[in-house]
Amino acid sequence: MADLDKVKKDRPRREKEERRHEDDGFDKVLVAVRRVTKVVKGGRTMRFSAMVVVGDRKGSVGIGTGKAGEVPSAIDKATASAKKNLVKISTQDTTIPHEIIGKFGATSVHLIPAKPGTGVIAGGAARSIIELAGIKDIVTKRHGSSNKINLVKATLNGLKTLKTKEQIAARRGIAVEEI
Repeated sequence: MADLDKVKKDRPRREKEERRHEDDGFDKVLVAVRRVTKVVKGGRTMRFSAMVVVGDRKGSVGIGTGKAGEVPSAIDKATASAKKNLVKISTQDTTIPHEIIGKFGATSVHLIPAKPGTGVIAGGAARSIIELAGIKDIVTKRHGSSNKINLVKATLNGLKTLKTKEQIAARRGIAVEEI
């Protein structure tokens, strides 16, 4: 019995979201795995869908979904899809440049910049994409649906629309001081 207790203590604990470091400089987080079925003439065919968030913690982040007959294959497809869909996020030091509301479906996420030292105040699915984008100080609030997949997509939509003062000034063709 003592051996069993020792084995349990030595075993690493799993987090809710599985975090892995890829050898190509990207970290990945498994956000959701779902069992999906398709009804056909002979019965039901079961498959698995997975959603993965990939980021380098330096401003690049991407999301991807994959579907396959087995979970590891679905995760691999989702990871490949996420790496193809990388986007650059505008940041200001350790936070975001301004408040923004990201929307997808019935989910909306209010992203609020925070002072240094605040940390990431966000729920599970939104936290994964914010941390992998390299944002260290932010406050978020979800409104509407709590669906993990829609929450990740809404967060990414909000982060994609962020603009720094320099980007706005360049687009308008004026100096930064004039804004």
